[in-house]
Amino acid sequence: MSRRQGSPGGPVPSAVMRGMVRTRVSALAPALAWVCLGFLSPGLRAAVPVLDHVFPAAVQVGTTQSVTLVGKFDPWPVKVDLDIPGVGWEATTNSGVITIRVAASAPVGAYAIRAVSPEGASAPRFLILSPNPQRAEVEPNDSAAMAQPLTGLPAEVNGRLEKNGDVDSYAIDLRAGQTLVARLEAYTLQSPLDPVLRLLDARGVQVAWNHDEVRSLDPLLVHRVESTGPHVLQLFGFAYPADSDLRFSGSPKGVYRLHATTDPVPRHAWPLGIRRSVDTKVGWADWGPGPISAETVAIPAVSIRAGDEIHAVLPPGRRDRIEVPVGEGPEGVESEPNDTAASAARLEIPSAVSGDLDRAGDEDRYRVAARKGEALRLEIRASALGFPLDAWLRIEDAAGKELARNDDAGGADPVLDWTPPETAEVILVVGNLLQRGGRDQRYRLSVARPRPAWSATVPEASVVLTPGLTNDWKVAIERRHGSAERLRVSVAGIPAGVRVDPVEVPEKATEAILRWVAATNAPAFSGPFHVEVAAPDRVEQARFPLVSAGENNGVPQGFRRLVLESVRRLWITVAVPPAPAPAATAKK
Repeated sequence: MSRRQGSPGGPVPSAVMRGMVRTRVSALAPALAWVCLGFLSPGLRAAVPVLDHVFPAAVQVGTTQSVTLVGKFDPWPVKVDLDIPGVGWEATTNSGVITIRVAASAPVGAYAIRAVSPEGASAPRFLILSPNPQRAEVEPNDSAAMAQPLTGLPAEVNGRLEKNGDVDSYAIDLRAGQTLVARLEAYTLQSPLDPVLRLLDARGVQVAWNHDEVRSLDPLLVHRVESTGPHVLQLFGFAYPADSDLRFSGSPKGVYRLHATTDPVPRHAWPLGIRRSVDTKVGWADWGPGPISAETVAIPAVSIRAGDEIHAVLPPGRRDRIEVPVGEGPEGVESEPNDTAASAARLEIPSAVSGDLDRAGDEDRYRVAARKGEALRLEIRASALGFPLDAWLRIEDAAGKELARNDDAGGADPVLDWTPPETAEVILVVGNLLQRGGRDQRYRLSVARPRPAWSATVPEASVVLTPGLTNDWKVAIERRHGSAERLRVSVAGIPAGVRVDPVEVPEKATEAILRWVAATNAPAFSGPFHVEVAAPDRVEQARFPLVSAGENNGVPQGFRRLVLESVRRLWITVAVPPAPAPAATAKK
């Protein structure tokens, strides 16, 4: 779709336009909390709060911050569910504004926050605890001439594109030879934005821009500076989901976090994956033109939690962690030449290999000994690790005949679940749909025998019950690779006056219906609960997915990638209707 051109500091290229008092009341009964604190007069009915966003989205640990809850809260104040060790809050007299106090010992990361009233809970939104100082956007900064100075990199800035046509500009002094790495979090915070970053030099000429990082609609701009002097980093966005308005989009929901630095930023480990059961050393590559580091980082096997598929690694001398896939077998590195079946290296089962398609038209081949009837799972991670490789995966027999092929079963990456019809050595072939080559066309190919697995999801992040009524809730069970365990689904945290009987899930069944029964005299309640799913060998809490959750995100089709992609802490409300007003006494 074409978009009308804007000029936030110079003309935007057509290519861009085409692309683009503490309220915790633990000592009081939850049913009386709002009345006891004066939040709500007896007999009045509150509305379910609507929490669209939190601004600023991040708070530095060890600080106190005023935070605005963007949404609708009738009446104010509401209760806030913010279950983080070392974090407290209190409502202010300004509607929608709370004060958050974060201890220096509080764990950094992304957390769910929700607003709660006697009538129900809002959808979960995000609050990020950062170890770094946070800066605030200062308006006006719509043009290069009014750019807000951004000194002392690295910097983390909390801002908003809060009206249509809004552009935010930041002035940065850069030196020739430096590599600027700037990235934005907006789409991944559930903001209704498809944002863009661009960099102008001292002449006002655009020298770099980015619309989408490979894994999401948020931009990531990496630029090696050619000339010393003042530069302007600008950000703006289009509406997400896209609409027919040809303009830059903005609203109070347009919350973002800007990260900018000239320090080295790690991009990926090398090899790209690690083995779960052994101590490992990996190198890494930074963003920019440099090679794989000769230095390595040690990863003890004990630091990898059971069940983790991704492990976060912090290279020495770096501020940012990198995500490293975890496998069950050896992790190797491609050795060229391997373009033909005769030169293909042998892979064990299980194992993984890291490689790159270093020239246009390159194809990499690997040998695997397949046995009749024994299923194989073949998976490539490229896009999922941030590489712009549109990979395909093919299985060939010894004569070069194609036996199976996949392109995008794993999101933008290929996955093949294949059962050999006979015992034979087969060739795995990795290629690029776009026929591109280069050091950034990297991939990790893993080979494994799939194990039976299951996971459970719930349909909502909260449930509202009315005394005397019954609600049914469907818990979905996803079974993979022949999973056939008998499961038992139950609820932990049921309040007084509510009954939810455990449900036995037969072998191979894919759902369980929880029946919530609220007694006619059930007292008002508001609090957390969990749905537990038990198998003979483990117990897991069912999750509510925030990714691609459709209307629960306020966005049709949902979001593909978020800073926090699911929650297991759910919320229950028993909403007791107010007592009817006494009848008027007739005068004699």
